[in-house]
Amino acid sequence: MTHEQIIKSTLDAIAPASIEHFRAAAERIDNKTKPRGSLGRLEELAQRLCGIQRTAEPRVDKRTIVVMAGDHGVAAEGVSAYPREVTAQMVQNFAHGGAAINALAKQAKANLLVVDMGVAEPVEVEFVRSVRVGPGTRNFREGPAMSSDEMHAAVAAGIEISIELADSGVGMIGLGEMGIANTTASSAITSVLTGLSPEELTGVGTGIDEATRLHKVQVIRDAIAHNCPPGDEPLKVLACLGGFEIAGLVGVALGAASRHIAVVADGFISSVAALVAVRATPHARDYIFTSHKSVEPGHARVLEEIGHAPLLDLSMRLGEGTGAALAMQLIAAAEAFYREMASFESAGVSDSGK
Repeated sequence: MTHEQIIKSTLDAIAPASIEHFRAAAERIDNKTKPRGSLGRLEELAQRLCGIQRTAEPRVDKRTIVVMAGDHGVAAEGVSAYPREVTAQMVQNFAHGGAAINALAKQAKANLLVVDMGVAEPVEVEFVRSVRVGPGTRNFREGPAMSSDEMHAAVAAGIEISIELADSGVGMIGLGEMGIANTTASSAITSVLTGLSPEELTGVGTGIDEATRLHKVQVIRDAIAHNCPPGDEPLKVLACLGGFEIAGLVGVALGAASRHIAVVADGFISSVAALVAVRATPHARDYIFTSHKSVEPGHARVLEEIGHAPLLDLSMRLGEGTGAALAMQLIAAAEAFYREMASFESAGVSDSGK
């Protein structure tokens, strides 16, 4: 199949989560040895897992965080506090175990898959998978960031990674990213998809000053004015303004949904990828957990559009999948209580009925 055909067949395969399993899980939870509703949102997480996996016995003991990396041509506009070379340097850091995501993925008992989707200088080390679409995207202030073929190739690559993980028994996939200037791309995509102005959505990213932030806003305004398609065509918006790593994560989310796997979005950038997936097919929403609320101003709006409240609010803005790693532990805890906790009947405990 062509890349475009892979994407179409994946979209066609995504069905809603099972409402029957969701409701059955709610009944089972109400019969456990606790006051009804007393575990709060953990109960909802357990119910959602049952609906996603279409089973009364969900399992998320095998989990992977996919961190995709790519460079952005718009970095040439001086929109980041860091030079473009940092993308490759940080991917090397992931490979050598020295980044925050390495520590947090280990704590979450999650495997880490680092993918070079299009870093300017190839990262050729054993720990990093190369699925390069190109040496970074083009400067979207001057024209589309990706061609349609490049966008389709990146999304299809993400789908194929999800299918591979599904076939290996993974039950939960976290989304992470690395790419200098990718908050610029994410703010631009969010502006087009939501109709909100770049001023409302654009934050400090890696820690830029106010003058640079205002310049970043103008770069986004120029790109949207000169290059942008209508906001109701999400994959065209992605090609115009996105990055190879963002497109790859869209594919990971879609592929996971097609195979009934829970997806845990990290912060702003990976949540934008999740939003593009949801705009491509609303059923994808059923499979997405939003891990935390970033301090990036656009993230709150993206979370509203996805329609799931974040599990954490820790004033984080690092990316890499760090928030996803933390949230995975909460989701695993929900699965554990649901599977291991006794019922009133089995424990010989009287039920108050409340």
